[in-house]
Amino acid sequence: MDGAWCAVTLFRSRESLSRHLPPTADNALASQLELAFEDNRLAAQLYGDFDQNLALIEQRLSVSATPRGNHVLLKGAASKIDQARRVLESLYAGLEEGRSADIADVDAVIRMVETEDSQLTLPTLERRGKVRMAQIATRKSTILARTPAQDAYMRAMERSELVFGIGPAGTGKTYLAVAHAASLLERGDINRIVLSRPAVEAGERLGFLPGDMKEKVDPYLRPLYDALYDMMKPENVERCITSGIIEVAPLAFMRGRTLSNAVVILDEAQNTTSMQMKMFLTRLGENSKMIVTGDPTQVDLPRGERSGLVEAVGLLDGVEGVHVSRFGDKDVVRHALVGRIVRAYEQAAVRRLARQNAAEGNAN
Repeated sequence: MDGAWCAVTLFRSRESLSRHLPPTADNALASQLELAFEDNRLAAQLYGDFDQNLALIEQRLSVSATPRGNHVLLKGAASKIDQARRVLESLYAGLEEGRSADIADVDAVIRMVETEDSQLTLPTLERRGKVRMAQIATRKSTILARTPAQDAYMRAMERSELVFGIGPAGTGKTYLAVAHAASLLERGDINRIVLSRPAVEAGERLGFLPGDMKEKVDPYLRPLYDALYDMMKPENVERCITSGIIEVAPLAFMRGRTLSNAVVILDEAQNTTSMQMKMFLTRLGENSKMIVTGDPTQVDLPRGERSGLVEAVGLLDGVEGVHVSRFGDKDVVRHALVGRIVRAYEQAAVRRLARQNAAEGNAN
């Protein structure tokens, strides 16, 4: 077939043997590629139940992926075939290392491959390798980045002392922050984890809730606890809380403290005032990291009160040692509908602002 070529890739444990025609003007418009996987059991896992993983690759990348035993025949535009190849290679390599290859994993690798290609400044015919995603590992669990924004966020938490995770619900900001803190605690890089969150919803009624201070604020910190239990054994979490290694510190009680050898996480930070945020950020001590997460579109402060998160990001973005990771609706890793809901609200806000500007213009 004119303008077409075929290549077969055989996968072995931690290495691959490949045969490709050299890129020329004639075969650059390749329209099919055949991959063969040596381990039939892993190949079946790669395809997914009822070939659902291949179906998702077909849908998202506009290619045809036909399984024939341990072979997969890819057909489509050359650039899309190359993306599908990298997705399958990366997933198969993960299976060899004991990881899963479910729908969420396939979606994550597709996102990474598409972003990698969109960032290229010049077209290239080079054969790119497997996708390498950032990961967080503890004794109980290993988490891989599922979106490019998560990948950047996870890498930033490793190298920066203060990281802001800004974006809508469902993007993994809080979960990954707690997972990173748990991994550092297990590695012995820090001595404790401090969890904090403004209890704006409770207001003056906080004192009337039953129990001690921990029990009063527990409902507001539940997302943080959920992530801890995913990354650490329950008995270890309970022991660390009892001993103070994992500390629940209501934001109002942070004043006057210096937090050293710790990871300090402030969740729902959009509900802090300017003074509260300044007070919190200045608690940072030696060998400590701070991770601040929030969604500036969901501020519950009284009307007219400026969010401390919005102010801090504006003031500190670009300061040495500070990293701001921004997430959007495309980074939502919950149900796909959540991303569409976030997008609809954002579009409504844009339309509302446009109407307000138009009304002000007419008034003038």
